Amino acid sequence: MAFGNVKGFFGFGNGDKETKDIENLEDTNSDDFYNNIDSESGKTGSNKMILFEPRAYSESSQITDYLKKRNTVVVNLKRVTPDVAKRIVDFLQGSLYAMDGNLQKLGGGIFLCAPNNINIEGKITEDGVKAKGKKEDKEDEEEFSW
Repeated sequence: MAFGNVKGFFGFGNGDKETKDIENLEDTNSDDFYNNIDSESGKTGSNKMILFEPRAYSESSQITDYLKKRNTVVVNLKRVTPDVAKRIVDFLQGSLYAMDGNLQKLGGGIFLCAPNNINIEGKITEDGVKAKGKKEDKEDEEEFSW
């Protein structure tokens, strides 16, 4: 690289070593490098899965912060009212859209939020057939039917 040779020419260091260092940096794919860094520990390849049970809408931004750090978050919305749950899901859907992430419903009030560095394959479908006498399950599913 010309920059390293110029520095070597003027006596500011070993031009050959700097040229090799610069060429090595150019050869690495920066997207691969940054996709594998855990922002909390600084280590590569240690993404986390966070289990989160919000109790208020205000905790939506905390979930988004985890997603921005490229962690996967499983959100259990059973501790909030259906109206608050819908607001949280809307907020997360917008956040994930901006990050090119993915939101999948796993069950009644349980969602998987994944940033774009996580590939999700398959889909979970809801059972249309419920066992008789399970009134509580039916009410739970109706609560989160959106």
